[in-house]
Amino acid sequence: MRAQRAKTTILVCAGAALAAAGMSAPVSASSAPRTRPGAAVVDCAENPQVRPGTFMLACGDGNNVLTSLRWSRWQPQSAVAEGRDMVNDCRPYCAAGHFHSYRVRVRLDEPQHRPGHPGQWHYTRITLTYPADRPADTPRVVTTRLWN
Repeated sequence: MRAQRAKTTILVCAGAALAAAGMSAPVSASSAPRTRPGAAVVDCAENPQVRPGTFMLACGDGNNVLTSLRWSRWQPQSAVAEGRDMVNDCRPYCAAGHFHSYRVRVRLDEPQHRPGHPGQWHYTRITLTYPADRPADTPRVVTTRLWN
């Protein structure tokens, strides 16, 4: 019992010392660095996602989905991943079409406050870069706005 109390006291003191060490003198607002919490990417159901493994680009019909996303960077200003872009060719029409997979590099950026969600930031732009094959009539680099 006495050993447990001593261990608890040591842990409390260590925590207090760490907290005191992390505190600094007040900094005026003008000289403080501007930081913000990390941004998220908002999915089709309007849920914020961080480092999603899949992300649907075509919310209306599901004919374009990013899959196998491996994020090498996820920071407040931007996020970068590599993965696959699964695109339905819609031939002869979308319900009878076939999905084709393309290697893709994904970049999310231009974070902004998320309307109606105080304190939340979300990326508002996505750039897809195809290093090799790409969907028909699609440029090698595609940049578009994301929804809220």
